[in-house]
Amino acid sequence: MTDVRLTAWVRGRVQGVGFRWWTRARALELGLAGWARNTEDGRVEVVAEGGEESCAALLGLLRAGGTPGRVDAVVERWSEAKGNLAGFVER
Repeated sequence: MTDVRLTAWVRGRVQGVGFRWWTRARALELGLAGWARNTEDGRVEVVAEGGEESCAALLGLLRAGGTPGRVDAVVERWSEAKGNLAGFVER
């Protein structure tokens, strides 16, 4: 199975509520590598690499409504994995 890269921009009340920590925990449970960071415009950017099913599962969790804070929208971009990520960190 080929690894993929998921980049997701999460909009809503997602800064200062434990959202990046929650995302990191879910990504590690799914065996994904990458990071989550706050952006200047109030969104959280999530980059995750791993199996396509695991990345799709993380995307589903981001959209499911069980996150800290409030998610209004998630925009995603799929691309080939670069293979340069290790672990999953909050930036």
